[in-house]
Amino acid sequence: MVPSTPTVSDAPAPEETREARASFGELSHPARTGEASSGEDKAAAVRGRPWLVMQRVDDPDPVRASVQAGEDLRNGANGLSIVFAGAPNAFGFGIPSSADGLRAALRDLPLREVNLRIDVHPQSRASIDWLAKILQEEQVDPSGVHLSFGVDPASLFVGTGQLRMSLEALEASLPQSLGGFFALSLPGVLLESDSRVYHNAGASEAQELGITLASVASHLKMFEDARQPVVYGLPHLGFAVSVDQNILASVAKLRALRRLWADLLAEYGVEPTPIPIHAETSFRMLSARDPQTNIIRNTMAAFAAAAGGATSITVLPHTLAVGLPDAAARRTALNTSLVQSIEVAAQDLVSASSEALSTLVDRFCEGAREEFRRIEADGGILRSIHSGSLQKRIAEARQQQIERRSAIVGSTVHAAAQAALSDALPEICAQIAPDAAVTCEPLLPQLLESLAAGSPAA
Repeated sequence: MVPSTPTVSDAPAPEETREARASFGELSHPARTGEASSGEDKAAAVRGRPWLVMQRVDDPDPVRASVQAGEDLRNGANGLSIVFAGAPNAFGFGIPSSADGLRAALRDLPLREVNLRIDVHPQSRASIDWLAKILQEEQVDPSGVHLSFGVDPASLFVGTGQLRMSLEALEASLPQSLGGFFALSLPGVLLESDSRVYHNAGASEAQELGITLASVASHLKMFEDARQPVVYGLPHLGFAVSVDQNILASVAKLRALRRLWADLLAEYGVEPTPIPIHAETSFRMLSARDPQTNIIRNTMAAFAAAAGGATSITVLPHTLAVGLPDAAARRTALNTSLVQSIEVAAQDLVSASSEALSTLVDRFCEGAREEFRRIEADGGILRSIHSGSLQKRIAEARQQQIERRSAIVGSTVHAAAQAALSDALPEICAQIAPDAAVTCEPLLPQLLESLAAGSPAA
């Protein structure tokens, strides 16, 4: 029976996961074809990876960030995720939020050959112009580059706790902004329904999916308000999600997302259309006390993203919870995705099926639709955030996360003898600007480890 209110109980408990493990292990999947038979074939297989291997560019020093990005590209990454300071998913870091900061971070990089995405941040609209100008200066044809601008007013609002214009003014300005974007003739994703901020604040899988559904519905409405056929907007839409160490739940979440997307398009009379899904490994699952255990968590999360059919994958460095990752931690994050892309062929499981997985997908979809109805009853995603209704439901789910997932290896279970130093981690807090026109209760990233350590259940 599906609960009337979607909560963390939508995800399988550890004991349920163990029961389903045998079923998941017996998944039927397409036979691997086209095995490389020569060095040339193997090189071609590496170039034609099934997903984009993205590395974060988030060092506050843009010159150092550029050097790191160049090293990442030489070591196998084929995409860069630009994270500006002040972004909801910057976790206290990020390059300077300015045209000069972006220019310095991208200096001397092979922009003609790299895939670029910009994480949602307070200057998202301006950063489109910044990047367009840089590409023009470098004489790079944008049509040959995979771009994602990550504009999502809802996740920006709830992730920072503020907007610089009223909700009414924002909604009225968006159609004009769309026109400005199309005038630039830039390809790629403009509007990205980003559920990572909700995930890292404690939302359940069903809540994440329902929020994503409400967000993309609002994006489709923008095209309608701009008097543009919805079908013209589809190439400019995308999703961003978090995946954690619960492989079964993470794969089911990605599959449920694609089903919900197809159902939404059907309401518009549009045939199912693939949409880019960017997956990032979970911040909330990381351990600050024993960061080495995060390598295993990241490995399982990245595998789930691949098996779930993500278009691009970013693995957060395992030391991110204790400070700005060094070169070794960044290399480990990169190789986590590379090994699975080149050696494991996890993508073969994208069409796999099992009774346990199908049941979970059904549960997530039903819970997501319930959350979507609640958001619509609040007046839409922005008003649900403004009223605090959405944050209240996520707080309830967060508490259930703590109660159900308090066993964290290296921390609350088999604790490390000596905790890692965490004095290098900047405090993550909302900085409300004096010119904010409207504010809300912000959803800030939470480490379940820290919450579980302070709970009676721990």
